[in-house]
Amino acid sequence: MTDTLQPNNSWTFLQKILFRFFFIYFILYTSPWDSLYIIPGIDYLIDVYYKGFDWAVIKANEHFFRVFAVKHVTQVFNGSGDTSYAWATNYFMLVVGAIGACIWSLLDMKRKSYRQLNYLLCLFIRYSLALIAFGYGIQKVFGMQMSFPLTSQLATPLGDLLPMRFSWLFIGYSTPYQVFSGVMEVLVAVLLLYRRTATMGALIATAVFINVMMLNLCYDIPVKLYSMNLVLLCLYLLANEWRRIACFFVLNRPAATCSVYDYPLTKKWMRITRVIIKLAVVLLLGKSFYENMQYARENKLVTNHKDFKPGVYDVTQYVVNKDTLPPLMTDTIRWKDLIIENNGMGSINTSDTMFRRRYGRGYFNFDVDTLHPIINFKKRQGEANIFSLHYRLPDSNTIQLWGEMAHPGLASGQRNDSIFIELKRSTRHFQLAEKQFHWLSEANR
Repeated sequence: MTDTLQPNNSWTFLQKILFRFFFIYFILYTSPWDSLYIIPGIDYLIDVYYKGFDWAVIKANEHFFRVFAVKHVTQVFNGSGDTSYAWATNYFMLVVGAIGACIWSLLDMKRKSYRQLNYLLCLFIRYSLALIAFGYGIQKVFGMQMSFPLTSQLATPLGDLLPMRFSWLFIGYSTPYQVFSGVMEVLVAVLLLYRRTATMGALIATAVFINVMMLNLCYDIPVKLYSMNLVLLCLYLLANEWRRIACFFVLNRPAATCSVYDYPLTKKWMRITRVIIKLAVVLLLGKSFYENMQYARENKLVTNHKDFKPGVYDVTQYVVNKDTLPPLMTDTIRWKDLIIENNGMGSINTSDTMFRRRYGRGYFNFDVDTLHPIINFKKRQGEANIFSLHYRLPDSNTIQLWGEMAHPGLASGQRNDSIFIELKRSTRHFQLAEKQFHWLSEANR
C-alpha cells in the first residue's frame, strides 16, 4: 500500500494485487454483514450464506487442506478459537482471497488505484479494532477478564496447571497490572476513533496485540489464530503509512501529513453517514462500558451462605456404609479436603469423575436448602443435582455431611451408598493470597 493516496496517484501492480487480496480476506474474516441481523428478513439470507460457507470449508478441507492431518472438521463452540474447523476456515479465506484477487485483477486491469475503497476498508478496520480493543480492555479495567486465583487454584500444585491457566492466574493475581493492560486497550480504542489520532492508535494497537499474540503463542492459549489476525489488521493500517512512519521514527526526515483517513466527502449524505456511523460505534462502546460496570457491581453483591463459609476444610472422617476409610495415599476416590469458594463454587481433592475435573481436583457448584437442611451438589450452575446431603454444624469450624451417593471406589458400582463426612476448617495458609509488595528487598525472596 502507499501512504500518499492522492486522487491522481497511481498504485504499482503489486500494491493493487495486495489490496485486492486483503480487501477480500478482511471482509470475509470480519463478516460485516453480521451487523445486519437486526433488519427483519435479512437473518434468513445470512443464515443461508453461513450454511453454504460451512459446507465449502468442510469440503475444501476434506479434499485439499487437511489441516494438521485432520480430514473431517466440524464446527464446535467450546471456547477454543484454534479448532481444526477454525484453521480450515482461515485457510479457506486465504485461498478465496488469493483467487478473488487474481480474478479481480483480470476484470479490472486498467484501474489506477483504489483510494476510495481503501479509505472505507481502513475506516472499517479502525472501528472494528476499536470495538475489539475496548471490549477486552474494559473487562480488564473492572478486573473481570482474569480473576484472582481461587482458593482451589492456590491449593493446586503448580506442576498440575496447564500453561494457559498459569498465564491467566499470573495476570489475574495483580489487579493493578490487569487494569494497566485494560487502560492501554481502552486508549487504543479511543485513539482509533479519530482521524488525527488514528496513527498513534494503530501504533499502540500493534504493540498491544503483538504482546497478546505472543502470550497466546508462548503459553498455548487457544486464541492464536484470532490474535494473529488482529495483528495483521493493525499492520495493514501501518502499511498504509509506512513511509511517513519510517521518516519520523527511523530516517530522521520530515514526515508528510496522513491522507489515508481523509477522503473528500462531496455529498451531504456521505457526511451525515460518517457522523451516524461514528455515533453508532460510540454507542456500542458505551453499551459495553455499561454492561461491564453492571456485571462488576453484581459480582460485588454476591454474598456467601452463612453456614458454608469460604475456606479449606480437611476431611477428618469419611465413612461409607458404616466403614471408615483411612486417608491412604493410594485411595484417589476418598475425599481428602474440600474447598468452598466465594461464588457458590467449590472443589474436592478427589479423582471421582462425577465432579467437573480440572487440574487434579473435582469442581462443583452448590446451593443450600436451610429448611431441611440440605446441600445440593451440581456439576455446573443450573444443572440437575448429582447428589444431595444433609448437613449440621456442631461448631463454627466443623461441618458434618451425611446421606446417600454413588461411591465408585466400592464394588457396589453405581448404586447409592450411605455416607458420612466430617469436615474441619483448616489452618492452611497460602502466601500467594497475601498480595505482597515490597519497595525494599534486602534479599531475593
